[in-house]
Amino acid sequence: MRIALFGLGIIGSIWARHIAADGHQLTTWNRSAKPDAPGFTADIGEAADGAELALIVVADGPAVREVVERILPRLAPTAVVAVHATIAVAEVLEIAALVRAAGRRYLDMPFTGSKPAAEARHNVFYVGDDDGAFAVAQPVHSRLSQACLPFGGVGRAMAMKLAMNLCIAGTFQAMAEGLAAAERAGLDADAFFQAMDRNVARSGLVDLKRPKLLARDRSPQFSVKHMHKDLRLVLALAASHGLALPLTAGVEAAYAKAEARGFGDLDFSALVDVVGSD
Repeated sequence: MRIALFGLGIIGSIWARHIAADGHQLTTWNRSAKPDAPGFTADIGEAADGAELALIVVADGPAVREVVERILPRLAPTAVVAVHATIAVAEVLEIAALVRAAGRRYLDMPFTGSKPAAEARHNVFYVGDDDGAFAVAQPVHSRLSQACLPFGGVGRAMAMKLAMNLCIAGTFQAMAEGLAAAERAGLDADAFFQAMDRNVARSGLVDLKRPKLLARDRSPQFSVKHMHKDLRLVLALAASHGLALPLTAGVEAAYAKAEARGFGDLDFSALVDVVGSD
């Protein structure tokens, strides 16, 4: 398949390597040059030329819209545009309308799983599809993931992704505060996790972030700035439906504090460093 991938950040660069290894004809593009990436093409239009499937893995809604507007005239006439960025549900619907107006099909396809999951081909895709477009993407995305979960029409997959990131951020914040409380009481992190191993609060997130916390490793698997953006999006989505999320509002405030301290590009496990700070 002729595939074009736009956005070679942490996840996009890993997927590009996998897609190339799977034998597809791949071109890639990134705003800043990434000449070592498979199929890297500096001109975004040339990267899009004739692509049957376009994967967009950029940071936010405005970036998605810009990429879509620039590539639509160059894609194959029956191309599918799969957007993997986490953006507002309203932005999903607006950008999907642009794609359809150009005669192409849109996949609302956010994902869960950070760098280790991408490396292991264990991401999970949430799929919103109004046009039967997933049949085109399925042979590619099933190789990148452990599951592709359908949630109905365009917009619904994004709502699910925002709900899941709310849970991840809240779960980690509770663990960070529990660890801080234990340490203030004279217990160390090893003791905390020894107890956690035999506690109902243990989770996949605990197991994922424990090595980073013990090693004080803040290199990004999923950054503070991206989780903060997702928390703002889910709070706005909830507010649009008259729903208050007081716990999530408190977690979002902690992320705002972390960004103000210059932690935006660090892994979100760095939130442990702002617990109890002014």
